[in-house]
Amino acid sequence: MTETTENAGRAASGADAGSGGAFASPADVERRLAGVRYLADEAIATTVFLAQALGKPLLVEGPAGVGKTELAKAVAAATEAELIRLQCYEGLDEARALYEFNYKKQLLAIQAAPSDRAWQETHDDIFSEEFLLERPLLAAIRRAEPTVLLIDEADKADVEVEGMLLEVLSDFQVTIPELGTVSAVRRPFVLITSNAARELSEALKRRCLYLHLDYPAAEREREIVLAQVPGIEAELAEQLVRTVGTLRALEVKKAPSIAETVDWARTLLALGLDELDEAAVARTLGVVLKHASDQERAAKELGLGG
Repeated sequence: MTETTENAGRAASGADAGSGGAFASPADVERRLAGVRYLADEAIATTVFLAQALGKPLLVEGPAGVGKTELAKAVAAATEAELIRLQCYEGLDEARALYEFNYKKQLLAIQAAPSDRAWQETHDDIFSEEFLLERPLLAAIRRAEPTVLLIDEADKADVEVEGMLLEVLSDFQVTIPELGTVSAVRRPFVLITSNAARELSEALKRRCLYLHLDYPAAEREREIVLAQVPGIEAELAEQLVRTVGTLRALEVKKAPSIAETVDWARTLLALGLDELDEAAVARTLGVVLKHASDQERAAKELGLGG
């Protein structure tokens, strides 16, 4: 990559996020996401299309396991874009999200510098592109190719991180004091997910389009299982989805996600089971319920092992 360029040019519009693969319409979104086995309804397809067309970040909220992260992966696959992921967590800071300099390499360079060398010359060398460590936000901004930037579980990060995101997402540029300002030559498609563990700031929400995802209706989840698990019988998929719906209705610590429904379907196929009877549920319940107390509650409610 070339040296950091100040004001590298105006950021391209969000519609360029998938050049050679940009979505033409909401119907095109729905069709192409289905092509990578992500079944999007009209609301999802419309919001994804508008986020691309308007160059706006897309904030997707909802309970864990409803396909928020998978949506970003599917958009990247459908548009043949590179997926760059920033996983948020408590304690995430600018150095891990944006950039930092390779401190150890800088020390080695200082030690290797001739004793009669001027400090300013050494300083300029060690704060150059060679010593820069890109983190996800900077990497996404500097890419000239189609990019999907996934900022995952933003509600787990500290409030200070939101301030950084506001600055980056408002102008799609980063100022590195030692190197200058890096501006996006091609805006990434930005998707931010939140499990709503805490309320995100209104300032961040104002900059985004908003989409709420919940667990799908039984018929839609059945279609997802049939699409994701080739070879499963429709009747078994229906039994599976109906049972998962019952488990979600219980007061469990962690309701089964869509991905776990799919895993359960694959488990049944791997075991050669063609019916989800009480014995099959009892044998494989650990695929969808990951807490002992949840399994005990489910066994009681479903009458297993009685």
